[in-house]
Parts: sequence; structure tokens; C-alpha cells
Amino acid sequence: MEHAEIFVKLLGAAQKRPLNEEELDLINSNPQGLAGLIGLRYTHISGDEIRSEVEVVPDHHQPWGVANGGLYCTITESTASVGSLIVAGKPVVGVNNNTDFLKPVAEGIVSAVATPLYKGRRTQLWEVKISQGDVLLAASTLRTMVVQ
Repeated sequence: MEHAEIFVKLLGAAQKRPLNEEELDLINSNPQGLAGLIGLRYTHISGDEIRSEVEVVPDHHQPWGVANGGLYCTITESTASVGSLIVAGKPVVGVNNNTDFLKPVAEGIVSAVATPLYKGRRTQLWEVKISQGDVLLAASTLRTMVVQ
């Protein structure tokens, strides 16, 4: 089963309840695209909150040894888009990603929490906070549009 098919299959379940560990494992064992390349893993998926994590490694670094800001943008886009997809029930695309980088990190696990600020029929706005432990590293908003 392809990654897109897995998401479609689990979409209905996530609209009603948080996905269980087995369902999360199914999604995480079939990574795709840029999220797969950076090693993003989902730790919670529901219509009101999506959580993910990435282990920062040297492949994510800028030349001076800290995580590239694009890593945080990719985490934001991937994590919040899953939530937006669940709410919309059909494909969505990100149209604006505004990320503020607060503290650099060179290694370790970074975690993201995406929550909806606005769930409209055609437009959604999600807030994403990326942290390492108790330290906030980046704060983002992602606006998505439903594909018609």
C-alpha cells in the first residue's frame, strides 16, 4: 500500500478519534517526500492536534553546524498539513508558512505540536511550536487552502 493510500485509509479514523500506536506505526513505516527525507515521525494525529519529531543530524546542518531553518519550515508544513487534511477531508496545499527561528540547535530530537487556530471550509490556519525539551526553538503559522 502506498503512502497516500495509507493516509486516505486512516483519514476517516482520525476525523473521529486520535490514531492509535499501530496506525501511527503504519504511517511512519511508509515515509514519503521531503518529510521522509528529513526523518519526520508522527507521534500523535487527531483533528485537533498533530505531534511529530525529527532527530537533528549533520545532514540537516548549515555550514556552521546548526540546523537549517528550512528543516523547521518542512516540519511545520508536514505536521500542520496532516491536521488540515483531516479537517478538510480532502487534499490541501500550504499557501503561507511564517516561521520565526528563536534558538539554534545542532543535534537531538526536536518536537513539533500543531494546533488549529481557524478551521474554515476552504482556508485553515495552524500554529506550530517546535521545541527541544522545554526550550522553544521556532514558532510558525501555516495557512492552507482546500484543493477543489
